[in-house]
Amino acid sequence: MTLKVAVVVFPGSNCDRDVAVALEQASGQRPLMLWHRETDLPSEVGLVVLPGGFTYGDYLRAGAMAARAPIMRAIRTRAGEGLPVLGICNGFQILTEAGLLPGALLCNLRLHFLCKNVFLKVESADSLFTEHYMDQQVICIPIAHHDGNYFIDDDGYQRLLENEQVAFRYCSSDGAMSLAGNPNGSRDNIAGVFSRDRRILGLMPHPERQADPQSSDGKLLFRSLVEALL
Repeated sequence: MTLKVAVVVFPGSNCDRDVAVALEQASGQRPLMLWHRETDLPSEVGLVVLPGGFTYGDYLRAGAMAARAPIMRAIRTRAGEGLPVLGICNGFQILTEAGLLPGALLCNLRLHFLCKNVFLKVESADSLFTEHYMDQQVICIPIAHHDGNYFIDDDGYQRLLENEQVAFRYCSSDGAMSLAGNPNGSRDNIAGVFSRDRRILGLMPHPERQADPQSSDGKLLFRSLVEALL
C-alpha cells in the first residue's frame, strides 16, 4: 500500500521542494506537486501539505490570497470529510485564513523577520503528526517568518485548551516556558495547533529543514504521518 501526498504550490511558495524531499525520504514515494489553479483534488490523495513561502507576496495579509485560491475549495471540502492536512509556516497562515484552523498569525512582536533554530515542546504525541514523539519532548526546529505571532481571543483560547488542540509550544532548551523562549510574541508560546479532530496541523517552524539523515527532530513528524496513514 502506498500513500499519495499532494504538495500545493502557490505563486511565492519557496519550501515546496524541501517538503517534497522530506516526504519522499519518509515514504519512498515522490509527492504530487499540485498547482494552486487546480480545482480538483485527485481522489487517491490521502494527505495534503501546504508549504512555506510568501504566497502572492503576502499582500493583504500573509496567506489571505492563497486561502482563496481555486484548489482551496477542494481542500476545504475534503478536509471536512477527514482528509489530513499539514500547513507549515505560510501554510499555517493559509489554514487560519481559510477557516480550517482557529486563530490568526500576526506580525512578530518586534516587527523583524526571524530565521533561527528554536526549541519546541511537544504538547501531545496523540495525533497522526506526532506519534513518533513523546509528550513533553523538547525538539529543535528552525523558524523563518515575519508573521508568526499566534493570536486567538480568550474564548477561542479556552476552547483550544479544553479540546487539547495545542500541538507545540516554544520553550527553552530545558523545556521551560518563558518570554525568552518565545521568539515572536505568540500567545502562551503557541507554535502549532491542531483542528478539533486532530487531522489538520498548522505550525510555524519548518520540520522539513530538520529532516536530513543526521537530523531527526523534523523527520519524526513526516515519519509519523506516513506510518499512521499507510
